[in-house]
Amino acid sequence: QVQLVESGGGLVQAGGSLSLSCAASTRTFSRYTMGWSRRAPGREREFVAAVSWSGDTTNYADSVKGRFTIFRDNFKNTVYLHMNNLKPEDTAVYYCGAETYGALNLKDFGSWGQGTQVTVSS
Repeated sequence: QVQLVESGGGLVQAGGSLSLSCAASTRTFSRYTMGWSRRAPGREREFVAAVSWSGDTTNYADSVKGRFTIFRDNFKNTVYLHMNNLKPEDTAVYYCGAETYGALNLKDFGSWGQGTQVTVSS
């Protein structure tokens, strides 16, 4: 497993932007598929976005497609989630996940961070 630390959450107005970061403690970061999931109050945890180990391939939930961008910096062992045009329904705790050559839907990911709160006010 790899240790993951998210940062960048906060409060933003609807229509605004926010960027999340996730730093991974591993010497083999470039082998990991990285992704983000979220859990809103009273709802199941859901997939948000994922990026392949090389950064060449990404996958997004339909609800965020066109608004969120996931990308990684393999030199900094960090994955990012840039969120534009935020909506109140994006309010959730966002979790960073990692798995060695994992699937782009985050299935069976073995490592997760503690989460960072994102709140979007209307």
